[in-house]
Amino acid sequence: MLLTINSKNEGLVFITAWMIVLFSTCLMMGCKKLVESDPPSDSVTDVTVYSSDATAISVLNGIYSTANNFTFQGAGSINVLAGLDADELTLYNGVTSDYTKLGHYRNQLSQIVNKPFSGAENWPFLYSFIFKCNAAIEGLYGSEHLTPAVKQQLLGEAQFFRALNYFYLVNLFGDVPLPITTDPEINTKLARSSREKVYEQIIADLQQAEEKLSADYLNETLLGTSQERTRPTKWAATALLARVYLYTKAWGKAEEKATSVINNKSFFELLPLNSVFLKNSREAIWQLQPTAINFNTVDAQLFIIPQTGPSVFFNPVFLSDTLINSFEPDDLRAKNGNWINTTIYKLTPTLNDTVAYAYKYKLNLPDASITATTGPANMKEYFMMLRLGEQYLIRAEARAQQGNLMGAKEDLNSIRKRAFSPEKPVTVNDKDGLLAAILHERQVELFTEHGHRWLDLKRTGKVDEVMKGITPFKANGAPWQSYQQWYPLPLTIDLQRAPNLVQNEGY
Repeated sequence: MLLTINSKNEGLVFITAWMIVLFSTCLMMGCKKLVESDPPSDSVTDVTVYSSDATAISVLNGIYSTANNFTFQGAGSINVLAGLDADELTLYNGVTSDYTKLGHYRNQLSQIVNKPFSGAENWPFLYSFIFKCNAAIEGLYGSEHLTPAVKQQLLGEAQFFRALNYFYLVNLFGDVPLPITTDPEINTKLARSSREKVYEQIIADLQQAEEKLSADYLNETLLGTSQERTRPTKWAATALLARVYLYTKAWGKAEEKATSVINNKSFFELLPLNSVFLKNSREAIWQLQPTAINFNTVDAQLFIIPQTGPSVFFNPVFLSDTLINSFEPDDLRAKNGNWINTTIYKLTPTLNDTVAYAYKYKLNLPDASITATTGPANMKEYFMMLRLGEQYLIRAEARAQQGNLMGAKEDLNSIRKRAFSPEKPVTVNDKDGLLAAILHERQVELFTEHGHRWLDLKRTGKVDEVMKGITPFKANGAPWQSYQQWYPLPLTIDLQRAPNLVQNEGY
């Protein structure tokens, strides 16, 4: 989709193939929006939309609303697909024709988007968001009609969200095209930029977002403060920068940015396990507000396995034995009712089975009090995008890499303090042992959150070591091959239409 963008419509080439997915996802999750008045998809490029604060704000609102239901939440989200790629999620064995999930689970992806439909599902969504951000940045810079504070906040949000989408592209696909304009003459000729170049753009966007975004959470006008943590702030940009610096091995900068967030005690604190994922939690740095009438988060509907057991369309994944066995025996995160729960269901009239599922979000049933009239007032859970717990783990790793083992252990134990009663601090005292403990802690703390496990295995160089023992089990004996850590670029969406693009090795 990226390279077929034009100034009127950013998705005509792939829209037919992908509308089926969008429609099916909405059917599966019962999508009916709280707000039905998002701007039309092509209004992001219309200069008139940037002539008033309200319409300009609606552009970014529309981006967040779309992100809520597809790329970041739901059955086709990075949460699920990257979890299936790694050793985190198990695919229900009744799934036999969903090539997307089968391809990811077996680490057998295809460059052909429609047949089988697996490998590059989020490529068009991520680039669609980037196009919208590019258009918003151009429109906002060109506008002379907006309140200065609103204009600055929206520019910061657009640059922040563009950086977030590039972060996932570069970590899922490797080298990727780097459009920062809406000009189709430029975009159609782009080759893949190196990961280093993409990270340079990500860092530049986030540094500018840090300067532009408010340090306070803002209300819907962007001119007053709010208790809602659903708009990105300076702290969201700082938190994402900390992660990016960790991934690029800029250890000192990663520590500095994580420390900036951790030290903001007026906004953020680590909470008891079952308070972390609540609406406007003080552990939340940024959350997305759910958009469906009668429901809280999409992930609760997807992950919580009902008494009837897993199903092909509604609840096709559950936690892997590898993940469950990685928890220490007395880890409260794995205790039923905390961040994990179990369902016992009947395989046959005389045979039961038990599955464990992610239970970070606990409200999966319809709630009639959540209506178009009440909006989010009666919601109790929002979808977590960035949280404080990750910042402690970022700083722990950055400190360990710099030889500050005592400081790293303090951060690691801050996370473990709420997970064990009595407390169970780490006891390792060497750098390699501590880094291994941090990687393990990330596995059991951040599971089913934005593909952290899959990305961690790749960035730490552990992916081959781990997956060579996992893939044969998932793929009916087929071996793991190192190229499988990168997703294929979509053949019919971009490769056949963009002369300067080349496919990832192995596809």
